[in-house]
Amino acid sequence: MKNWERYIINSNANIKDALKQLDQLGLVNGVLFIVDEKGCLLGSITDGDIRRGLLKDVNVNDSIDKAGHYPCKFVFSFQPTPGELKAFKARNLRFIPVVNEGMSMLGILDLEQLRRIIPVEAVLMAGGRGQRLLPLTEHTPKPLLKVGPKPIIEHNIDRLINHGVDSIYLSINYLGHKIRDYFGDGDTKGATINYIEEDFPMGTIGAAKKVKNYSKEHLLIMNSDILTDIDFHEFYNDFVEQGADMSVAAVSYHVDIPYAVMETDEHNRITSLKEKPRYTYYSNAGIYLMKSEMLEHVPYNEFFNVTDLIEGLIEKGKKLITFPILGYWLDIGRMDDYKKAQEDIKHLNL
Repeated sequence: MKNWERYIINSNANIKDALKQLDQLGLVNGVLFIVDEKGCLLGSITDGDIRRGLLKDVNVNDSIDKAGHYPCKFVFSFQPTPGELKAFKARNLRFIPVVNEGMSMLGILDLEQLRRIIPVEAVLMAGGRGQRLLPLTEHTPKPLLKVGPKPIIEHNIDRLINHGVDSIYLSINYLGHKIRDYFGDGDTKGATINYIEEDFPMGTIGAAKKVKNYSKEHLLIMNSDILTDIDFHEFYNDFVEQGADMSVAAVSYHVDIPYAVMETDEHNRITSLKEKPRYTYYSNAGIYLMKSEMLEHVPYNEFFNVTDLIEGLIEKGKKLITFPILGYWLDIGRMDDYKKAQEDIKHLNL
């Protein structure tokens, strides 16, 4: 959360000071977090706390400890556990202070902004040349081509951050310095962005192996040139609940046959007749969730596609599942796709 210091008030302040500061925030059901001279969290105070205090004859010139709530809820990590999130939601809490072991304030979580947290690290593949989008990609890497107000890749990064993913790796090659210059270390977005340098094209997952140690048990890997409103939370929950080693997001593809289709047995006898049937197939959407340990099956510093990994894991008897994308998905690979994305973004809530 940016500018979180605005939500901090010193314990020496009075109730009138708190009212002025709450008014400046301009939030319904606003909250301030009370700290001591060393910046250590003591408690909180809200409009409701002050109202209840005034009803008990507390004066606006009294110290805020006359109306404050001591102690208040807090967490030690910027990624709370699902249990903590559930408890906060049950109490309709929006802002949660983050502290260290000495109770010094480190920041504030906005649970409305941080809609749902998934405990993963993400790798976005952004090293392709985008030759089918020339001349647009002659001097601009495809991930930085704008769709609406911002680049394709930024739509994906922002959605990941909104789901609590604050550790993101970008695999770069072609004009990679421009991507690095655009995002920097991720500080302006409240995330940590690191870069995986591809000295040569490494396929759709080979570069992910170059990171020695991921800090999370699960890893989300996706192509950076996809425009989608996939629900990352549901994707993650389904992956965990099914105890999968890897989940592949999929988009449906329908084939309509304009004629009646006959089904026959081994003796060419007709067993059924279907009038103009529709067949549905599921295609790889370029978004994957996996246990980080699955990267043990990816060779180091070699060209390797995620489809090679999938085939290898199937052979080894690992549990692979699919997750259907029921909303919007577009792979921006051709000029027609790019033009379509420019129109679609006007109607999407990403």
